Amino acid sequence: MNRLPLVTVADKLENASWLDAAATWVARTVRTLLPTKAKDILHGVPLGHPLHPLLIVVPLGSWVSAAALDLLPGTEPAAKTLVGLGVLSAVPTALTGVTDFSELDTEQQRVGIVHQGANAAAVVLYAASWLARARGDHGLGKGLAFAGLATAGAGGFLGGHLSYRQGAGVNRNEDLPEQVPAGWHALGPVDSFASGTPQRASLGEVDLLVLRRTDGPADGTVSVLADTCSHLGGPLHEGELRRDKGGLCIVCPWHASTFSMDSGEVVHGPATAPQPRFATRVRDGILEVSLTA
Repeated sequence: MNRLPLVTVADKLENASWLDAAATWVARTVRTLLPTKAKDILHGVPLGHPLHPLLIVVPLGSWVSAAALDLLPGTEPAAKTLVGLGVLSAVPTALTGVTDFSELDTEQQRVGIVHQGANAAAVVLYAASWLARARGDHGLGKGLAFAGLATAGAGGFLGGHLSYRQGAGVNRNEDLPEQVPAGWHALGPVDSFASGTPQRASLGEVDLLVLRRTDGPADGTVSVLADTCSHLGGPLHEGELRRDKGGLCIVCPWHASTFSMDSGEVVHGPATAPQPRFATRVRDGILEVSLTA
């Protein structure tokens, strides 16, 4: 089946290196200006998944509803209210989106910067629509609103491309339970893993982060997490160990997502999904792990 032209455009944007300068500037500005706690909230760490898709419902729902009312007589005041609600709610929605954007890969940011531009243009059109309606020019207001809806639709298509084609915001470890058989599995002699140093091990096709602990009262215990960062797949064993919120954490080398070595929970984003944690035991000097124990 032939694909729509817009799909081809989105594919080409992934390779449009001329967008890199603008994308890099926006990402760097966001990372510089926003404090860590604010970024964690905007990424959606407390929710366990990105916050941006949840907030999108408000402006788009308002604008689609306004479009429906614009096709009916005698609904001008209600339509004007919905247009204004959409413009106001677009501000926090854009803030969550640009925060997620700041921690994406290069190809994703190229699509993302055009997605942002389309949405910004839609907000401008809708703001102009509200002003026209406030002056009593409802004809112009309706025209600007329908133009804004078309522009927001194009931006939404690119947002879908980001999520469903490029995997922005998805959990990279969602299918891990299907890849790891139930029960205990040997990783090798426990003495083959250096103390205090994150190391990579393999359990079939699954990469693991193994750390022989040297901290706290349980010195000599072993912590094992999935090695693939849930955010964008970074190799956690190459990351830095750091103490944060009273516990030992591993920081992803790609985008600085921070996970507890004790539980795998997200301490700081951009990741929102925790790292799968494996139970460990040592039998006859052999380190064994289990995802289901």
